[in-house]
Amino acid sequence: MSNLRTMITRCLFSLLLWACCAQALGQHKTLKVACIGNSVTYGAGIPDREHNSYPAQLQQLLGNSYEVGNFGHSGATLLKKGHNPYYKTAAFKAALSFRPDVAIIDLGLNDTDPRNWPAYRDDFAPDYHWLIDTLRRVNPAIRIFMGRLTPIFHTHARFRSGTRTWFRQIQELLPQIATSSGVQLIDLHTPLYNRPNLFPDAIHPNAAGAAIMARTVYAHVTGDFGRLQMPGVFASHMVMQRNKPLAFYGTAHAGAAVTVNFAGQTRAVKAAFNGRWRAEFPAMPAGGPYTAVVRQGEEKIELEDVLIGDVWLCSGQSNMAFMLRDALPMAKLKENPQLRLLLMQPLAATDNSTWDSLTQQKVNDLAYFSGHWATGINTAFSAVAYHFGARLQEQLQVPVGLVQVAVGGSETESWIDRYTMEHDDLLVNALFNWRKSDFIMPWCRERADINLGPEAAALQRHPYEPCYNFEAGIQPLTAFPIKGVIWYQGESNAHNAELHTVAFQQLVQSWRRQWGYAFPFYYVQLSSLNRPGWEYFRYSQLALLQQIPHTGMAVSSDVGDSTDVHPRRKAIVGLRLANLALHNTYGMKNIAAHTPLATKAERRREGVLVRFDDTLKGPAAKGFRLLTDKGRQIIVEAAAVKGQTVLLPYAGKEKIMEVLYGWAPYSDGNLYSAAGLPASTFRLRVTQGAQ
Repeated sequence: MSNLRTMITRCLFSLLLWACCAQALGQHKTLKVACIGNSVTYGAGIPDREHNSYPAQLQQLLGNSYEVGNFGHSGATLLKKGHNPYYKTAAFKAALSFRPDVAIIDLGLNDTDPRNWPAYRDDFAPDYHWLIDTLRRVNPAIRIFMGRLTPIFHTHARFRSGTRTWFRQIQELLPQIATSSGVQLIDLHTPLYNRPNLFPDAIHPNAAGAAIMARTVYAHVTGDFGRLQMPGVFASHMVMQRNKPLAFYGTAHAGAAVTVNFAGQTRAVKAAFNGRWRAEFPAMPAGGPYTAVVRQGEEKIELEDVLIGDVWLCSGQSNMAFMLRDALPMAKLKENPQLRLLLMQPLAATDNSTWDSLTQQKVNDLAYFSGHWATGINTAFSAVAYHFGARLQEQLQVPVGLVQVAVGGSETESWIDRYTMEHDDLLVNALFNWRKSDFIMPWCRERADINLGPEAAALQRHPYEPCYNFEAGIQPLTAFPIKGVIWYQGESNAHNAELHTVAFQQLVQSWRRQWGYAFPFYYVQLSSLNRPGWEYFRYSQLALLQQIPHTGMAVSSDVGDSTDVHPRRKAIVGLRLANLALHNTYGMKNIAAHTPLATKAERRREGVLVRFDDTLKGPAAKGFRLLTDKGRQIIVEAAAVKGQTVLLPYAGKEKIMEVLYGWAPYSDGNLYSAAGLPASTFRLRVTQGAQ
């Protein structure tokens, strides 16, 4: 009998439990997500868009607890007075009938059409608010996300005629609209802006681009931004910049509590709605080692042996990448625990070989550089950078961190950010069909063709492509404070000194904008080499000193090699760069650092007298030429050096127009300051004095 009661009790309990579960299941609501937008939302141009458009891929990520509707309409404008207003479309009516719990609005691309923005721009914000208010009337509890516009790339037909300007104006307006309407702004632009290969027609992402959109939206809707993460520049043995706020940053789940313990202090922060967190500590003087511990729940990242000192970014092409092991040694290298190196090693060398398909895919994914902080001597590290850092550390007696990001053969344009290139009326042209463009040196284009092979896709990326090295190598570092930059590059721009003058100025200015302050930028003038035109290029690099503030130039023509573009006496170059930094940045005026500059050339009876801004090493010098009014160059065999002047003897009758020094691809000039620093290649107008 008792067994019967037990069985009945168990049955009743099971029935009750089933009823409760059934009730709970009945109360569970599938959340409706409406993707509102134009052809990008619709999935125009994507094969099998029903499965590969971004709303379709979002559905796959969200699962059965969500119902995602695609309410994209190709060509739609946000503007009511636009040529194809979204509010008049059947897609909009269907979206309202859907009564969504979540709405993702991605409109504005078509408003950049000249039929729309120039005439009706003042209506954009009111019309956007009307759309948001209309969705809220349908469902007052709705969560609304606005999307920053996905990119329009340079090959779009109207890009230079107005689209790039109007696109920027709309992007700048969207945060204000989001704030005033109380909705969250999803950045759909940044994750795709460095991926032009995913936009076959410059405006519509392919399925892979749609996948990035879907993942971005998924993370914002669910708050799932993955595990606790920090950028790769944060690692044990790192150096952080002294005398600037010390920031630790990364991503975690939206709203997650993150604590950072560092140098006896603790900061507790929460990840924002976009998953980003940042913990900031006051600026500290040089010191260490310290340990940093970052926690989020059960997850922990521990950084050991962290030093506070000065961080220098070392970038350029092969002469910056030229390894310590291959350079001519000046002295035995000494272990220095206060000198730390971060070598961001390229995935594949830009040598005379064809990359396999896996390498090419990783290049497309911007996974080209990788590395970690290390102590000790790494003979694969840049010889120029190593000697620069060792000299600084010796003189300053503080930790020094060097970050090397360099690619052999790369041209200046590959290191400039896309926005800067797009909005410079000269440089924007270098973006078009770069593998066939005269803007890019023929050697670079030919080498890229070899690396990529004849079967490469038209949009396949390469480190010689304009913007690529910035996007893959520099951009991930721009939130990490640095002391300054040393730069050795130009060999792949020597075919066009005038173009390089524009590109280099934009490079320096754009990097300073990215970091948010005008750090010092020291560069190496090209050495001597028997390649036509190098004298013009060296002279143009000298002129840049007067055009860009907070720069310095290390002359290297006296350590060149007539037949080798990679001269091996790198230690001298590194020391000259270091002395520029010590003199200019650190105020050690007792250290000679500057090349002697010619200030005036006067015609005298006995010849031409050239004045310099520094005392020179005598008694004689070679490497000078006199340029006549008929264009003839007269070589001066022996110039008399005295104090701060050089007398170039000339008894002829021809009118002398200019003085040239080092005016040959491979210069035999031997003019030095009294402190032993070589004079740069230069040319100077002659004033007609006493005859």
